[in-house]
Amino acid sequence: MMATGGGGGGGCEGSQAIEDAVKILLDSLGEDVNREGLRKTPFRVAKALREGTRGYRLKVKDIVQDALFPEAGLDNMVGHAGGSGGLVVVRDLDLFSYCESCLLPFQVKCHVGYVPSGLKVLGLSKVSRVADVFAKRLQDPQRLANEVCSALQHGIKPEGVAVILQCLHLRFPNPDPVIQDCIHGTNIKVIVSSGSGVFNNKKAGVWEDFLSLLRFCGISIERPCNEDATDQCWCPSKCTQSSLTSGTGAESPKMIAAVTSIIRSLGENPSRKELLETPKHFLKWLMAFRSSNLDLNLNGHVYVRMECGQPNGTANHHEAKIQSELNLSVWSQCEHHLLPFYGVVHLGYISDKKVSSKVVSLLQSIVHYHGFKLQVQERLTRQIAETVTSLLGSDVIVVVEANHTCMISRGIEKFGSSTATIALLGRFSTEPALRSKFLETIPKMTIS
Repeated sequence: MMATGGGGGGGCEGSQAIEDAVKILLDSLGEDVNREGLRKTPFRVAKALREGTRGYRLKVKDIVQDALFPEAGLDNMVGHAGGSGGLVVVRDLDLFSYCESCLLPFQVKCHVGYVPSGLKVLGLSKVSRVADVFAKRLQDPQRLANEVCSALQHGIKPEGVAVILQCLHLRFPNPDPVIQDCIHGTNIKVIVSSGSGVFNNKKAGVWEDFLSLLRFCGISIERPCNEDATDQCWCPSKCTQSSLTSGTGAESPKMIAAVTSIIRSLGENPSRKELLETPKHFLKWLMAFRSSNLDLNLNGHVYVRMECGQPNGTANHHEAKIQSELNLSVWSQCEHHLLPFYGVVHLGYISDKKVSSKVVSLLQSIVHYHGFKLQVQERLTRQIAETVTSLLGSDVIVVVEANHTCMISRGIEKFGSSTATIALLGRFSTEPALRSKFLETIPKMTIS
């Protein structure tokens, strides 16, 4: 791992190299880099990546050196009353990092415990800042835990430090709408830990004290993975059965060179063994969002109205029968930051006819087609509504609920927040009672 700074990662020069690389990637996706919506994308991507990897340009000692405070009641693990004292636990720190294997962002819940020594305690806000120094780099969970633990041990010299990370990484979606993944279980979850000093022994009583203080606040910690297990089960790009397949030209030398340039400009060494395959892994994801052919995906049935089969939800309003198809999964790529957003689509329409499973498959194909490209959620919602009218008639309501990694990674949204958009056509645009009746059928907590 590189220290701070790094060749090619400085200021405007590094940002310009990222912008140039993003233009190459957009062009390779078949996009017009000068169209409205994409003109500022290279700048936005460079800004987000530089901000998201600012840890390479920060030093832990600058954070810690003026934040150690004397506490006379603590010395050599002995408190005022002569008993064991000093365990400090900071819980539920929200962090965001970038996976070194595929460059996709992942979420982290960080819990830190340490036993002070030498009459010194660390300002609590500094624990979060030290953890963020290492999170804001290309990482994997175990190394992140080890680096945070080591930095705190060397920075404040306590009796020992314990770090537990609960990490969530996006799965790779299946681009085939026929076997589209259900949105539930979207994330791969892993728990890792690291300890130093009195926490070196995982069976020591101080570890149980640490875990008990986490459970006290409702934080359930399962047994953490060891390093080997984490490496095997973490990033989906390493899985031999990953659902995404490389598109034509996905590994072209020009695109590989562009991603390599981005990694170097962030302050990393592209030749580090953990990063050698990263450009290919990232392109495997990115090329799945290249524009596809709607007529081909829908097998020519776009303008054929189908019937038969039972819908998964109905609601009567006077003489109008509201049919619904709920929780169709959607994956897309934010065209402003080239980061994924994912969620569910709810469709409502007025019809006396029952909907067949074949129509449901076509609806998922429509969602898939509009999702698997560079998008914004507002446009995605409108496009789905306009397209499904060919199957469902002119009275349509579409609700899209999605999590945006571009917003969470930049600190704009908190973990667990989501964005909802709505498109209204026909009677749903003019009759509030119809809209309310449909919206009542949407289940709560439909995305995670």
